[in-house]
Amino acid sequence: MNDRDPGLFGPGSVTWQMHGDPMMWVAGVRALYLQALHPRAVRGVMQNSDFRQDAWGRLLRTADFVGTLTYDTTRDAERYGARVRRIHRLLKATDPETGEVYGIDEPQLLLWVHCAEVDSYLQVVRRSGFPLSDAQADRYVDEQREGARLVGLDPSDVPATTAALAAYFEKAGPRLAAGQEASDVDDFLRNPPVPALLVPARALLWRRVAALAYDSLPAYAHELYGRPAPPPAAVDRRLRITGTALRSVPARLRWRLPPGHIVKAMARLGPGSRPAPYKLRRQGAILDGPGRARQR
Repeated sequence: MNDRDPGLFGPGSVTWQMHGDPMMWVAGVRALYLQALHPRAVRGVMQNSDFRQDAWGRLLRTADFVGTLTYDTTRDAERYGARVRRIHRLLKATDPETGEVYGIDEPQLLLWVHCAEVDSYLQVVRRSGFPLSDAQADRYVDEQREGARLVGLDPSDVPATTAALAAYFEKAGPRLAAGQEASDVDDFLRNPPVPALLVPARALLWRRVAALAYDSLPAYAHELYGRPAPPPAAVDRRLRITGTALRSVPARLRWRLPPGHIVKAMARLGPGSRPAPYKLRRQGAILDGPGRARQR
């Protein structure tokens, strides 16, 4: 194994810099809200996992997957992807209305989950003040097709620009609904069960995070969930305030929290690989120019 292997993306990518931002945690909660609006997709989750009892575990496993693909070696990322594909091939879900049994690795379901995650990461991080040009946002969407490949999608079938991503959501609209499973996800995220000692933290911190993640959803999602959408400008203001506060916490403290992929990547590649927003400005001529930041 090449210990200096930069992985699937490398420090020259938008993904490497952006995924180190602490607002990714808020974005991950938004992704759960958005993913739950596809009845077939969320049914597959609910029927094949103990989400109601282990939603925290699911959130952490998603963070581990994203961290592995972003910061670990190519071999580690490929192995993780192979494991995810292997598990998905074995899982089925049943439509309670028609009795249809279907695989949760259907391309349309994998694509919905992928696009909901990419859109959430991009929307929350960017709206919270992370410096990303339009060209770099397009580059990010394009780079994320590597992650889509690892879960079993053909990258040529996955949106490669922000415009293509928006067009995908427009087309997906008629398939979305807030059914019972979406209501269960909503209930959990608004009021998750915690040990008695953590009840104050839930009220002080978690509910604010969940509310901000929910408020950052697109207007159609608010309509489906049945609650009025807050003014986008007010949400953007709260996102920027939260982003500023979280980014003020020293990175050396944030990055030592699980799953710790950034610390391992810096140990492997050296301190110059440290993710930082300013590097996108400094590397703008490369990242916004023609061609990929890193050819694959």
